[in-house]
Amino acid sequence: MGKCDGRCTLLVICSLQLVAALQRQVFDFLGYQWAPILANFLHIVAVILGMFGTVQFRFRYLIFYAIWLVLWVGWNSFIICFYLEVGNLSQDTDFLMTFNTSLHRSWWMEHGPGCLVTPVLDSRIAPDDHHVITVSGCLLDYQYIEVLSSAIQILLALFGFVYACYVSKVFQDDEDSFDFIGGFDSYGYQPPQKSSHLQLQPLYTAG
Repeated sequence: MGKCDGRCTLLVICSLQLVAALQRQVFDFLGYQWAPILANFLHIVAVILGMFGTVQFRFRYLIFYAIWLVLWVGWNSFIICFYLEVGNLSQDTDFLMTFNTSLHRSWWMEHGPGCLVTPVLDSRIAPDDHHVITVSGCLLDYQYIEVLSSAIQILLALFGFVYACYVSKVFQDDEDSFDFIGGFDSYGYQPPQKSSHLQLQPLYTAG
């Protein structure tokens, strides 16, 4: 029962991770955030492998899934630091999320709750293929939405890591305890040998 409960819980966590990653992928596509798009794709693949390993009792897939979650926590921690501009990170000068291919920012910058977007006409600071806007009235700034999204990803990853280690440990213990490949031969089973209880007597004939 414990193994079943652990597997079911891990499948639920993986399902939540998959939904959260797909939702995040959509908004990153809308915002042309190429670095997060690539990271989200790898995360989706790792989560699917984790679900497959949980259902099919694949120990190595769960180990790969757990290792990826460590990297995923590091990536989301970097995103939090980036949007909060920790250290030398700055959104005004660094376009790390788009691989320096465009000036696009997070989709939530213009479409956040309560945001009012006003275009600035005849701006001299905008490139030829871009326009300048002002955003005001947002109930929650876009950087905090991104931080909240990354925090949820980290929380799910921590739970997933714990249960992945637990379920993989259970799988490994089961493999060590039961060996069905060699049958009874693996336990040194030897069939009983027949022993003859008949005694041979000498035969005498009358001469």
